[in-house]
Amino acid sequence: MLKKIMKGGHRKPSKSDSTDASLYGFAPPGSRNPGSGPNPNVTVNHASRAGPNVPGPNSGVPMVPPPMGTVEPLPLFRDVPISERQNLFMRKLQICCFQFDFSNTLKSVREKEIKRQTLLELVDFIQSGSGKITEMCQEEMIRMIGINIFRCLPPASHENTGQEATDPEEEEPYLEPSWPHLQLVYELLLRYVVSSDTDTKVAKRYIDHSFVMKLLDLFDSEDPREREYLKTILHRIYGKFMVHRPFIRKAINNIFYRFIYETQRHSGIGELLEIMGSIINGFALPMKEEHKLFLVRALIPLHKPKPVAMYHQQLSYCITQFVEKDYKLADTVIRGLLKYWPLTNCQKEVLYLGELEEVLEATQSAEFQRCMVPLFRQIARCLNSSHFQVAERALFLWNNEHIVSLIAQNRQVVLPIIFEALERNIQNHWNQAVHGLTVNVRKMFLEVDAELFDECQRQFAEKEARAREVEEQREMTWKKLADVAAQRGEDDMVTV
Repeated sequence: MLKKIMKGGHRKPSKSDSTDASLYGFAPPGSRNPGSGPNPNVTVNHASRAGPNVPGPNSGVPMVPPPMGTVEPLPLFRDVPISERQNLFMRKLQICCFQFDFSNTLKSVREKEIKRQTLLELVDFIQSGSGKITEMCQEEMIRMIGINIFRCLPPASHENTGQEATDPEEEEPYLEPSWPHLQLVYELLLRYVVSSDTDTKVAKRYIDHSFVMKLLDLFDSEDPREREYLKTILHRIYGKFMVHRPFIRKAINNIFYRFIYETQRHSGIGELLEIMGSIINGFALPMKEEHKLFLVRALIPLHKPKPVAMYHQQLSYCITQFVEKDYKLADTVIRGLLKYWPLTNCQKEVLYLGELEEVLEATQSAEFQRCMVPLFRQIARCLNSSHFQVAERALFLWNNEHIVSLIAQNRQVVLPIIFEALERNIQNHWNQAVHGLTVNVRKMFLEVDAELFDECQRQFAEKEARAREVEEQREMTWKKLADVAAQRGEDDMVTV
């Protein structure tokens, strides 16, 4: 008798127990499902906290799907009583925790469609506000979202292949094959964040710093569709969860630092700058020192990396926002631009000149005077550029009324710096459009202050005359040296 009791107490688990479909929310019709009733032994795990038995999104424990023959779609929310909808919600979340191989389009087609339809139902349920979901459902939903979206991104095309790194602008973006599911998971997260039913005091337990950090890591995804969703979601999180704002700003700063000083490769810099542009727009005045340091240490140095053209529009917007918020920062910004001014990349010069015009448009006279000498020395170099687009873009600055007004007020300093560049363009520049624009700018200065113009012209003529004298003296010296060398050669010649 004792032996029978002992044998019954230590029953060997059967093979069917280890793959019981009902444990995963899948079961044949009519079978009992644990999701339909309370289970005191269920361990709830969050994406950023490790649970004892349930694999998290970043754990090394693979989640094995149930036998595919048992997968059945669950009933619709509208087909069950209101009292059962929370339990049904949990069961649908369990279905969505399974991930499928999208590299083979013919594999698990039915199961993939079941998951897609289930995700659509979850999105509609959250969006419609049919019922406020419980805290346990919220935690399980964030956990399911984490399992789906937090993953190792595939290496870029130049990594670990031995290929030479190509220009990021010329690369074809990698499109995530599992996007039909990923898109719906991101949509679910977005609807949850923006929902008026979402209590931030509860939600911040699950959308915590760890969750936000993992979201930021995903900005390096090559798929532009994913980055667009991430941008919208992170922006909404920043707006709704005030407790996370300093952390998000600091984390974005760190991504920028690593990009500038280490990798110079990141797919999501443009999207992160778009978020920052919106954040900067909301800064209160007087501006905090922390925000000014962000401008000096992160935004201005972002002009340095080679792929700046990929995100320059968003960067220029952020920079201009700072100057419009606090005009006293104009001097800092302009000197920063001059520090990182390109020497050999003409396309970057054209971009910088466009940004410079936007900054100058928001610059007041006092700040302009602080930086006008180094600024117009650089503009003079641009005027004489042999690349016609650079010279043309520099001359277009005189089409801006505010900039012309600043120059006119300070013409005693500006004209002597750029007069030589204007004269050399008229004398030597190969491009007719540049030549014509230069004549117009020269005429403008003549009309504003003819006396100053004549003085600059006189100084330029004297400088040219001195340069000719120096050149003639140099030629005479070389001629004398050549004559002396020839004479010595004749004297040293040995006749045979």
